[in-house]
Amino acid sequence: MIMNQTSTRWSAVSFVARSITVGLAVAFLVVLVKPDLVAPPAESPGTPVASFADAVAASSPAVANIYTERTLTAPGIGIGRALRGGFLGSAVVIDQEGYLVTNWHVIRGADEIRVQLADGRVAAPEIVGTDPETELALLRIDLPDLPSITLGRSDELQVGEVVLAIGNSLGLSQTVTMGIVSATGRSQLNVAEFEDFIQTDAAINIGNSGGALVNSQGELVGVNTAVTSTAARDQTPPEGIGFAIPVNLVRGVMAQLIEHGRVIRGYLGVDVDDLSSRDMAILGIDGSAVQIRSATGPALLAGLRPGDILTHVAGQRVFNGQQAMNVVAGTQPGERIELRGRRLDGRVIDTVAVLEERPAQDGS
Repeated sequence: MIMNQTSTRWSAVSFVARSITVGLAVAFLVVLVKPDLVAPPAESPGTPVASFADAVAASSPAVANIYTERTLTAPGIGIGRALRGGFLGSAVVIDQEGYLVTNWHVIRGADEIRVQLADGRVAAPEIVGTDPETELALLRIDLPDLPSITLGRSDELQVGEVVLAIGNSLGLSQTVTMGIVSATGRSQLNVAEFEDFIQTDAAINIGNSGGALVNSQGELVGVNTAVTSTAARDQTPPEGIGFAIPVNLVRGVMAQLIEHGRVIRGYLGVDVDDLSSRDMAILGIDGSAVQIRSATGPALLAGLRPGDILTHVAGQRVFNGQQAMNVVAGTQPGERIELRGRRLDGRVIDTVAVLEERPAQDGS
């Protein structure tokens, strides 16, 4: 009885072993004949890609080089003598009508300007208009079959989103660098009067000014403008801190330059100082505000005077002078704007000003 049970047990083990061996052999043959059956699944359409070649191919043909010549004067070179200097920059073709956007400082004071397209063609541009207060300039060239870039939406940019900077970096045309959006809404950098910069760590060098900042789809989201450095001459400057003008601001400026040859903005006629939290606590102000340093024109007619505290402009809480100026500038001349605040003696200010047109700035 014991022998029969042992024999039966060994028969079962032998059967299982033969089955496993046969199964492994069949699986091996299947892999040899149909390797795709065990291949990893294909990436889904929404899977991020590591290459941005398509974005570069879509946008870089519209990024042009700018070469300028300027007459320079300097102490010690003699009366009546001057030096000629060459300078680099970039520009972006924004439509097939020949309009290019660049930075104002790229063409400021230039005696001669040349635009070189990515395909090698060269043209002398017409200056359609400039806007020093946003550091933008609009050029136009007369060439057929121009490439143009697709304009994106800078208000949809998110911190951490991949961006590419394309331009004439150090004279190396069509240079592409990659980074991310480090921050949005940067201001008070003393680069321009109206500031709302995109901060990026994509490398921006001399010659990149006026070039394209594009997203991973190759859409223009900004115009590269500046880098910042607080390092001394004998120190290494910080890396990865560059700034671009958002394309939504570029759109508005370009439209006005095309239509009017200048940018029309509202003007209130006040100079203000930002208040610290300590200042506001001393003054008994609950929340943010600015203090008027001088008042002329529309502000004076509306009853404002130096020392007054502004808490609201056009129904919006005032956070700082830059934001208040942006609100005023975005309102058309002739329109009425509500102003609210208080005097140093505690009296409430609730008035309306009729805006004038902001005076033209130097270079516009």
